Amino acid sequence: MLAIGPQESTTQREKGKIMDKKQLLNTLLLVCGAFIWGTAFVAQSVGSDYMGPYTFLAGRSWLACAFLIVLVLLRRGKARKADPGVPFWINGRMLLRGGVFCGIALFAASAAQQIGIGTTSTAKAGFLTALYVVLVPLFGLFFRRKVSGPVWIAVVLSVVSLYLLCIKGGFSLAPGDLLVLVCAVCFAVHILLIDHFTARCEGVKLSCLQFLFAAIWSTILALIFDTIDFHVLWECILPLLYVGVFSCGVGYTLQILAQKDSNPTVVTILLSLESVFAVIAGAIILHQQMSLREYIGCALMFIAVVLAQVQFPAKKAK
Repeated sequence: MLAIGPQESTTQREKGKIMDKKQLLNTLLLVCGAFIWGTAFVAQSVGSDYMGPYTFLAGRSWLACAFLIVLVLLRRGKARKADPGVPFWINGRMLLRGGVFCGIALFAASAAQQIGIGTTSTAKAGFLTALYVVLVPLFGLFFRRKVSGPVWIAVVLSVVSLYLLCIKGGFSLAPGDLLVLVCAVCFAVHILLIDHFTARCEGVKLSCLQFLFAAIWSTILALIFDTIDFHVLWECILPLLYVGVFSCGVGYTLQILAQKDSNPTVVTILLSLESVFAVIAGAIILHQQMSLREYIGCALMFIAVVLAQVQFPAKKAK
């Protein structure tokens, strides 16, 4: 048996420290994204009261795309180089493909959510949307992505937490709730698509392209189904700016940057903190009192996040 030399063991420790720092950074980015989404719910509700769903989606998508174009131009000199073993045109084609597929999935999820919110209660819509926490690991099994036992426990705890935070009373499914379930499926597909394309694509550019294609689809359907009033758009410019720049431009880009080299199931658990931040923001900003049920839900979500992050030692082979 070969002994591991001191230099090799030192290198392994350094690699381990780098991985721990990267995991911590990814966790912080995802928590920041969830915080932005949780606090942007009020702006989204205000905007959707004054305009059609596709008009709202088009407005926020174009604003996010414009913000990210400026960010790409500012980062052009500091952008990471393409993989040395892959020609540039292949990277460009992969980026375009990722933008198309991620944009379609994001548009479908956002449209189903925006329309579904009008046909069901906000609390139920929030719970059903967050069921992507369960769908992502289930879909991942088809791509041979194994999920450890502790992470499955974290998934169950997060679902229970979301139920306590979102549902206040009895729970039953109405016909309109199917749209929100479609939204959860599309968000799960979107997370898995990002997990696939971030291995070869630069994160900010991928985010910019996905919002470009989401904006194109939203604009086409807005012209067909909505009545576009530019005066109303201008009156709602502040909610649109907040949702477009922060919730979309910043939040989804943080998700893409953090998902690289991360477990997509753990990513969904961290992103589901959005519901926790929404409840806390309502208590702080709107002075809404939190019930014991909501406190328990926040505690369970915290336990789920910690459990999903802990690295348990693997079983030794016989």
